[in-house]
Amino acid sequence: MDASRRTDDEQAARWNGPAGHAWVDLQPVLDEMFRPIEDLLVEAVAAERADRVLDVGCGTGALTRAVARRVGRCVGIDLSGPMIDAARARAGQEGVPASFLRADAQEHPFEPGSFDAVVSRFGVMFFNDPVRAFANIRGAVRDGGGLRLVVWRGPEENPYMTTAERAAAPFVPGLPPRRPDGPGQFAFADPDLVRRVLADSGWDGIELRPLDVECAFPEEDLVRYFTRLGPLGTILPGADEQTRARVVETVRPAFDPFVQGSQVRFTAACWLVSARSSSAKRSSSAKVS
Repeated sequence: MDASRRTDDEQAARWNGPAGHAWVDLQPVLDEMFRPIEDLLVEAVAAERADRVLDVGCGTGALTRAVARRVGRCVGIDLSGPMIDAARARAGQEGVPASFLRADAQEHPFEPGSFDAVVSRFGVMFFNDPVRAFANIRGAVRDGGGLRLVVWRGPEENPYMTTAERAAAPFVPGLPPRRPDGPGQFAFADPDLVRRVLADSGWDGIELRPLDVECAFPEEDLVRYFTRLGPLGTILPGADEQTRARVVETVRPAFDPFVQGSQVRFTAACWLVSARSSSAKRSSSAKVS
């Protein structure tokens, strides 16, 4: 089995297994936590006057539904069965014009030019071949259509996101390592890499802007959050009760700097990425600002 196929299989297993189910279970918490980013992307799409929007790596569909409510039609795509099922159920309950595809955006045979714009909230950092993925996505967008992404900057700028694994490391030595050169949360932290990927896949007018967003969620959900998501969420389900209790006892105080009364508050250090689809010769004016 080649490395590319192995990575595909690993991602499918992850998002159709414990990670996907954890995101479904924590959907209300995560939706509220990232609502400021959702609002920003919805406004960006509305400014584009886009009628047909594709949401890549849509997860449980909060952004897809929000865009659909604002512009009229949005299609979410994700390879996670549990999350797509949850997204469809919620859209049906709300009666919004959102639809969902369970598929890999890197490989899915989109109808050419069928979308006016593409958005993603933390959904594009997991491709095993990002250039191939963004070339495929570009083919689905009409000439001149916009791309708006929010991705994480590096872990050094997002200490909240690595607090649990750093605190738990002495007790759980088998934690999966972060892979800065592979698919994962911080895969698009390097702005030069993002620029190269988009340019090589045929996007023009590439810009990156630092985006710092204040996020919050109830403190009562904190233990459930750090034991279900991230590296700890992949290994704790198989740990014995003594280890789990010891991890919770150690990790919970490590989050104290982020707890303010009944809320957990942190700054999400991100890139806001924009680009345009064009059949013309790619511009060499891509920039990082």
